[in-house]
Amino acid sequence: MKKLLTMAVAAALAAGVGTGAAAQERLVVAGYGGSFEEIMRKDVFPPFEKKHGAKIDYVAGNSTNTVARLQAQKANQEIDVAIVDDGPMYQAIALGFCAPIEKMPKDDIYATARYKDDKAVGLGIVATGLMYNKKVFQEKGWAPPKSWKDLADPKYKQLVVIPPLNNTYGLHAVVQFAKMNGGSEKNIDPGFKAFVSQINPNVLVYEPSPGKMTELFQSGQAVLAVWGSGRVKTFADTGFPVGFVYPEEGAYALLASVCPVAKPNAKPLAQEFVAYLLTPEIQSIMGTAYGYGPVNKKASAKDDPNVPLPIGDRAANLIVADWDTINANRDDWNKRWTREVER
Repeated sequence: MKKLLTMAVAAALAAGVGTGAAAQERLVVAGYGGSFEEIMRKDVFPPFEKKHGAKIDYVAGNSTNTVARLQAQKANQEIDVAIVDDGPMYQAIALGFCAPIEKMPKDDIYATARYKDDKAVGLGIVATGLMYNKKVFQEKGWAPPKSWKDLADPKYKQLVVIPPLNNTYGLHAVVQFAKMNGGSEKNIDPGFKAFVSQINPNVLVYEPSPGKMTELFQSGQAVLAVWGSGRVKTFADTGFPVGFVYPEEGAYALLASVCPVAKPNAKPLAQEFVAYLLTPEIQSIMGTAYGYGPVNKKASAKDDPNVPLPIGDRAANLIVADWDTINANRDDWNKRWTREVER
């Protein structure tokens, strides 16, 4: 009898271990690094992992790197959920990497955050505008910047930092200067010409790295930049005296977006995770901690005292770029940028 009882206990323990192992499903999520990754690991992943008995493996990288991974793994996709900017997301959808979202709370999501056929959805809204060092501006008696044209003001010679064209913030700046000089996404020439003749003399460096961007401001080498509201909020939260301006000509919308990756035997957990990211609770966390304008109408949207966030009228008035035209020409533009601007 004792032997049988021991065997039964052992069998039960084995079953329990087996059940626990089965429950520990793994979900591979690819998305941004830096402070975004920190917030996801600290505030977003743990409740989801606990509820579903799952483990999230996070692959950090910029949007271009994530789309490149999807292309490289096309025959055997490892990524279950991809988080990238709107431009690269349009590419990912066109390449067939995104599956329709099954649990879209349609009535709660702003129309501007929806993609065709619900193959992706905005995770948060960022505004591309101007960041400046409030302390330096005050010391020099300079008024805060108010226009995209301020980037060409001679008093900022070698004090401006702009991400390069292969970064969405830099792309928005080139598109805007094209528009201010008679062009558009369909006629980008005036934008390139303006950068070569008007902007280049003021640019210290075309810097894609968020870490380097903040270092250049902290060291005093740069005092004015093109950047996103979310990044600026994170920087301001450290106590550094930076401000963010929505230029009078308009700031641009950058939609951080998410999609469940299309692949054979896709995990239902991927759909669950996308739906989880859209809940008012998580949308509120992303707004408070990262500075996103929420895409869910039911999320709380408190403004920031240092960095005006893209909520309410500010979000409604953001300029949306023509990504179909941009993506059709971006490779050529990037090559031209290297030849003509960032030489």
